[in-house]
Amino acid sequence: MRVIFTCGGTAGHVNPALALAGLMQRRIADVEILFVGANRGMERRLVEQAGYDFRTVEISGFHRSLSPKELAYNLVSLHNYFKAPREAKKILREFRPDLVVGTGGYASYPIVRAAAGEGIPTAVHESNAIPGLTTKLLEPYVDVIMVGFEDCRKNYRHPQKVRVTGTPIRGEFFTHTRQEAKAQLGLDDGKHLVLSFWGSLGAREMNIQMADYITQELKLCRFHHIHAAGSYGIPRINRILSERKIDLSGQILVEVREYIYDMPLVMRAADLVLCRAGASTISELTALGVASIIVPSPNVTNNHQEKNAQVLADHGAALLIREAESSGALLLEKSLELLGDGDRRLMMEQNMAALGVRDANERIYRTVMELAGGH
Repeated sequence: MRVIFTCGGTAGHVNPALALAGLMQRRIADVEILFVGANRGMERRLVEQAGYDFRTVEISGFHRSLSPKELAYNLVSLHNYFKAPREAKKILREFRPDLVVGTGGYASYPIVRAAAGEGIPTAVHESNAIPGLTTKLLEPYVDVIMVGFEDCRKNYRHPQKVRVTGTPIRGEFFTHTRQEAKAQLGLDDGKHLVLSFWGSLGAREMNIQMADYITQELKLCRFHHIHAAGSYGIPRINRILSERKIDLSGQILVEVREYIYDMPLVMRAADLVLCRAGASTISELTALGVASIIVPSPNVTNNHQEKNAQVLADHGAALLIREAESSGALLLEKSLELLGDGDRRLMMEQNMAALGVRDANERIYRTVMELAGGH
């Protein structure tokens, strides 16, 4: 069996494809897997690190600015738009796949569209609550669209194609109970744990707010707090705290890290999470059932993060605060409210878990295998 995965743009698009590819390798002895993406995208590095063959199509997005630089960029993108289908068809002729699966990003459009045109079984996985442009463009042509939540179905013109599969997350998230995770972190003293993070690079505005949050929480000393500031944010938040004469080196309740490498363990231990609303984060929160305060990034295409967060808020699983309305003081106030109200927090956890799909890998695997077998 030969399978092409095509994805690009962000880790949130690439990781679901890698998860399914790994499962196929474990279960299908003779499977051959090829990844296709853009040459300059994140996908090439992630895929090659995972040990898979990778081929490229020259494809790039369009920018809305009318500056000379952006107009020149769009001319290149227009050239690539007409060139990419030929490259995609060449890859299909040479690899001869039995199945093509796209998991988002503009780089996935040419190969999925070409495969559908040649009658090859095709599926796309959309990790955001609202379909992105690539998924919208492919919807009329693909056989199956896989989504994270039942609420997503209403956003498609062909709901009969939609399968609710969830979004894959790493198995390490399910290794421990909350108490076991707290014990492993050395935080099993009966105090709650708050986890906050705003992306691997951090977010300037949110790290400023977290500096205010930490300054005030240290006066209360009521709970443990682990904050990931990101590579750009760590020097900034350390500088702000230093200017305020705050030294965390001997502090046992508050820990500021650049990055949380043991995220499955820390998120499993958390009683409350403060975070953005990227698709991967949403899938982790729902799978674990963790009460959350979500401040969506306002700087993403089509405001995807706010729409992701709104699904959770509508189900009573998370508190949604827009960045323009957020502040360190407000985030601390809402944190204390939730930590002090066990019944409300438990209800949020149950509502979050009800949205989660813990067997997403298995559902996606069954869906694509049925599709391939049906053809």
